[in-house]
Amino acid sequence: MPQFSDDLFLGAAPTFMGTGISNAEAIVSATISGTTLTVVATLSGDSLAVGQYIVGSGVTANSYVTAVNSTNSGTNYTLSQSSTVSSATTMYASGNALLGDPAPMDLGVGPLGRIYVWDVVPQTLQAANIAASQTPSAAGNLTLTAGTSSKSITRADGTTVIQLDCARAVQLTTASGTISTSRNLTVSGYDYYGQPMTEVIATGTTSSAVANVSGKKAFYQVSSIAINGSLPVAITVGTTDTLGLPVRVFDAGYVGTLGWNNTLARPAGTFTAADMTTPATSTTGDVRGTYLPPSASDGTKRLVMGILVPSIASGPNATRVGALGVTQA
Repeated sequence: MPQFSDDLFLGAAPTFMGTGISNAEAIVSATISGTTLTVVATLSGDSLAVGQYIVGSGVTANSYVTAVNSTNSGTNYTLSQSSTVSSATTMYASGNALLGDPAPMDLGVGPLGRIYVWDVVPQTLQAANIAASQTPSAAGNLTLTAGTSSKSITRADGTTVIQLDCARAVQLTTASGTISTSRNLTVSGYDYYGQPMTEVIATGTTSSAVANVSGKKAFYQVSSIAINGSLPVAITVGTTDTLGLPVRVFDAGYVGTLGWNNTLARPAGTFTAADMTTPATSTTGDVRGTYLPPSASDGTKRLVMGILVPSIASGPNATRVGALGVTQA
């Protein structure tokens, strides 16, 4: 069964689910004087707990443990009702008065989901903060240069990457001119959880106009951008305002609350559901889904999204795919 922290799938771990109560301990030797229960021995050897009902011959109905007392001679219990049981008898501890005496259950009503509060202030998009202007003369890798709202770092595995302010789709911008043959750029890098990912984005053809082409996948780190041929015009690579969701959302109905730029009215924006194509490829969409706010990010506007996380993404029946989407490609 999976184990979770507040917001991250951590892997398999033993889990117990339900309202199962340590109940039905058979008390084989006990006395009651007034509201004091003295237990000599139980069949299981367990101690009784506050809130447990005591039932059996000579015990007043609806008597339950209200206190556990330590004495010089051992442990006794204070009951809610006065009884008189002066000889050894068989009783049972059953249910729990403090929980409204629920029926003993092994599976409970779960698994239940939770709400993930996604809170992010995206920086202003930049057209060239991953790769500055350059004109490729042949197939090969573009030169990556960190710019505003991005930085060059070295990962623990030794890979140098351009890291963005948050997970977001990238865009290609080609300068004015004529591109007779569309070129493919293969963007490689990692998502927010460190999963390797790639996306192929085509430049398209344009005549005497600046052209922006946006990707669909949300990158957090970019390690390389390869082009499959020369370009007659300069190209830059930067960010968009399409933001990557932190958990898989395959239906807009799971977006419980949505706030943008400190307003109570629910903004429109553009939600794109998680692409659940298996296996993912370099041309499929984002495995967790994306959201494009209705106005441009500027490093001040805050996005707060309350995501309803179903049981497939949290709790004892959760899976990695349910939480984080299919494996990146």
